[in-house]
Amino acid sequence: MVADDQPLMRSALRMCLSPEPDIDVVGEAGDGQETVALAARLRPDVVIMDIRMPVLDGVAATALLTAGGRDGPSRVLIITAFDLDEYVVEALRAGASGFLVKDATPDELVHAIRVIAAGDAVLSPRVTSRLLDLVGRRLPPPRPESSMPAQLTNRERSVLQLVAEGLSNREIGQALFLAESTVKSHVGHLLAKLGLTDRVHLVIFAYDTGLARAGTTATHPVTFPRQWTGTGPRATIDDQGSTDARVGEP
Repeated sequence: MVADDQPLMRSALRMCLSPEPDIDVVGEAGDGQETVALAARLRPDVVIMDIRMPVLDGVAATALLTAGGRDGPSRVLIITAFDLDEYVVEALRAGASGFLVKDATPDELVHAIRVIAAGDAVLSPRVTSRLLDLVGRRLPPPRPESSMPAQLTNRERSVLQLVAEGLSNREIGQALFLAESTVKSHVGHLLAKLGLTDRVHLVIFAYDTGLARAGTTATHPVTFPRQWTGTGPRATIDDQGSTDARVGEP
């Protein structure tokens, strides 16, 4: 489903996605309120959400969509015309699973939709480090060390810190001398223990608790799942429910 207050942008997004055999655009909305109402009826797997819309902005609409209901929440891909839109951090906190700027290529958009439909998360690599630094500057002073959950092991804390610096599972394994599969298990344990949905929100949690700080991120972009290969179950954005196909690392 596509949500943007500009008809031309909605049309362009639909034209970009219509050739893809595994993606169905089931609806369009021109403001946040219409988006929430239409999504409740259509139950799309993914909503492409313009962050600045009338009536109800993209942040508020995202919070309502990701809260879900008996059929489960829709996942939200935020798009914006600006690298560091002032609402992006709030949208990620509200539960958005990804963020792209509007000058992303069609291939990047299609890839992001497939990744998010598979249950993972994606951030535009070009703006990741700047976005993470913005998160750090906008947060209140870090909470005391005691606010870090006691059930986290020292190894899990180390993995969390490197996730927050933007390293992939492979790079974390190289840094900590661990197998990539072991790192993947640690990331899964972190998500379960902290009650988070994906790596994007692990990064935000690390900033919240002071484990990561503005200006200390690595130069690596946040690495999310590899591109869908075109084989296996369809990853759709129709009303048939989320796909079971999983792509790449958590």
